[in-house]
Amino acid sequence: MNTALLSRQEQLDKLGRQISDIARIDGDHATAIPALTIYRRSTVTEPMPTVYTMGLGITIQGGKRVVQGGQVFDHGPGQALVASIDLPAAVHVTRAKAAAPYLGIRLDFELETITRFAEAANLSKPNRRATFRALSVLSLDLGVLDALGRLIQILAEPKLTASIAPLIQHEIFARLLLGPQGTALNHLIAAGTPARQIAHVIHWLKANYAESSPIDDLAAMVHMSPSTFREHFRAFAGISPLQYLKQLRLQSARLMMLNQGIDASNAAARVGYESPSQFSREYSRLFGAPPQRDIRRARSVGG
Repeated sequence: MNTALLSRQEQLDKLGRQISDIARIDGDHATAIPALTIYRRSTVTEPMPTVYTMGLGITIQGGKRVVQGGQVFDHGPGQALVASIDLPAAVHVTRAKAAAPYLGIRLDFELETITRFAEAANLSKPNRRATFRALSVLSLDLGVLDALGRLIQILAEPKLTASIAPLIQHEIFARLLLGPQGTALNHLIAAGTPARQIAHVIHWLKANYAESSPIDDLAAMVHMSPSTFREHFRAFAGISPLQYLKQLRLQSARLMMLNQGIDASNAAARVGYESPSQFSREYSRLFGAPPQRDIRRARSVGG
């Protein structure tokens, strides 16, 4: 059958079969395409704080919820959560069962790649006064669903994957930039927009989260007053700069404890906490348990 003639449900059914062939057991399944990860869950999951990275989180079967900055983003089959920057959030699967597991796709974006593509496409300049949230839910059209299917299909041809996969990824970028989500993405990458300036600060914070970061210094990076900077940061990221930095530090410390086996005191110091007791209190509020207990729990369920 010609994929161009497939209905939306037929496209989703085809993607579900492709994912099931790769993800035969529950878990996060990395692929030969670095930006592409496949997910399978046979039961609903508890909300877990994480850093939702720039890209598309796509649900093919079942349902997922992301809570960020006090807002709830639910997405079901054929919908994607589009993240324009890396953001701390709580994520959990809301619809899944053994007979019909949650099936999802993660496609990461690189800001530089999208920026180059947008410049080559000569997209119109966005309104600099307009405000966009960094997270939004998008119903994917047939063109994007078809391209995702071809991206997964090319994994079955290892000799072609490295050369063909980037072309399909660029097609997906093009369809998104020229589609309903294009305005928000273009606002992020256009020079001089508040979103681009806030994204610059967030990029700096990710690389320097252990350092002291007074609001005045962060605002000066993008030539804003502290009050204007706070306003634009919260409007775009959904949380304040200090909340963002705190969650980034706690998430980073958790990964250190999980992946490197270091203790809570050392993790706290490495991410910029001077007080281990303050670290433990704030960690417990975010993850629902003190560091040691949370890490034991995370390891018992595979992280």
